[in-house]
Amino acid sequence: MTYNFDKIIDRVETSSVKYDLRQLIFKNPDVLPMWVADMDFETPEFIREAIIERARHPIYGYTFRPDAYYQAIINWLQKKHNWKVEKEWILFSPGVVPALNFAVLALTNPGDEIIVQPPVYFPFFTAVKEHNRQLIYNQLKLENGKYSINFDQLEQQAQTARMLILCNPHNPVGRAWTKDELIRLAEICVKNNLLVLSDEIHADLVLPGNEHNVFAAIDSALASNIITMHAASKTFNLAGMASSSVIIKDETLREQFKSYISRLHVDMGNLFGFVATQAAFEKGESWLDEVLKYIAANVAWVSSFLKQNLPRVKMIYPEATYLIWLDFSEFGLKDNELKDFIISKASVGLNSGIDFGPGGEGFMRMNVACPRKTIEEAFEKIFNAFSDSFSADR
Repeated sequence: MTYNFDKIIDRVETSSVKYDLRQLIFKNPDVLPMWVADMDFETPEFIREAIIERARHPIYGYTFRPDAYYQAIINWLQKKHNWKVEKEWILFSPGVVPALNFAVLALTNPGDEIIVQPPVYFPFFTAVKEHNRQLIYNQLKLENGKYSINFDQLEQQAQTARMLILCNPHNPVGRAWTKDELIRLAEICVKNNLLVLSDEIHADLVLPGNEHNVFAAIDSALASNIITMHAASKTFNLAGMASSSVIIKDETLREQFKSYISRLHVDMGNLFGFVATQAAFEKGESWLDEVLKYIAANVAWVSSFLKQNLPRVKMIYPEATYLIWLDFSEFGLKDNELKDFIISKASVGLNSGIDFGPGGEGFMRMNVACPRKTIEEAFEKIFNAFSDSFSADR
């Protein structure tokens, strides 16, 4: 590999949420943190160089997004996802989570029903509940170690709902939804005039052997009812730049969203976020290819380790993202007991499955976008903790 993903980087005292808030989050400053979805890999040098070059200019005044910024996004989406978008479709948001909230507020009314598909990224819930909309669960089905959409239930729910928030690829279960699945989903949405917020922030993190399908490109009839969220942040480790794209083809929806964020005065964005995003999409293809291979090898290592040493822990093998969904239910621990056990006995910081809603019981989410040595240390800690408290697995 051209890039060294085995390099251990000390992130302590960098105002890192993952590392510097361990005492606050876990009440244990020494946990090995593998929860927040950012990478422990270096942000690519070509991005850092672009930021440094711009930083050399001594004034960081009011700015706008240049044509080259938009063209970099357009070219990337066309090349990587065969999705042709136009400049005017691309709006700015300071992150995908803010965009979800803006869209709910701009495009729905209090009391409207909004469907989410748990277990799912937990900010989806607050984007609905905190704005006095009704949260409707279309819980995913887990069969033979793989998740699928409950289409029969969704067909009923869509009749009265106003909006669906889709996670594509899905966090935390790691599904890269197939074209056939998305075609069926599109049919339901079109039939019921259902607005769709499609969170595609993990679109570029599809593991080898799988593919990402842009939901907005599935059905031309759906395009007038879909808002797509995309960013370089997960792909290139730029979460701190707070920059994302909201892509809306339909002019009416686009103007509604644009007007809302303009009234809030949050559409200017971050100078260095623009620079980083442009550099990522102009120069990042080979880096992404290599990091995906490394992440895939990490996932394979975890799968092998569990089968050989902790077979009572089942991993849902991901098709996308750098997050793995671990099933600890065979140990019979209640969710709070499991969370406390992993923190206090193993001293590893994971996301508790119950935070992701119905279907998360007995699960934990782990981030494996880190050097292999970190993963080996985490699983040795987990193995030792369970071996000391339960019958040994090896």
